[in-house]
Amino acid sequence: MSTIDREELRQKLERGDPFKLVMAVSEWGFRVKHIPGSLRFKTPGALFAALGKDEPIVVYCSNFDCHASQGLIEQLVAHGYTNVRHYQGGLIDWEGAGLPIEGEWAG
Repeated sequence: MSTIDREELRQKLERGDPFKLVMAVSEWGFRVKHIPGSLRFKTPGALFAALGKDEPIVVYCSNFDCHASQGLIEQLVAHGYTNVRHYQGGLIDWEGAGLPIEGEWAG
């Protein structure tokens, strides 16, 4: 599984690189906090319809121990997605570094 670290992700967002940032959490979890520019999909069908198979995609969830992002990446790869990377540190790593977040609980 290809990974991306916090600094590379931050740079991609700052440059406005074309990629989809997908958060693999519950609707409530996404609503309260996420990295700016993130997407969340209610169903696998919505996810597959919105993402191109060769499009750059970065998937993350709440923290290093969260397995939702790994499961989502496995689904994407099984459906033929070829350019998927994992931000393992997730929201906790991002927010812990003082980087911006969005959502109802964003301070």
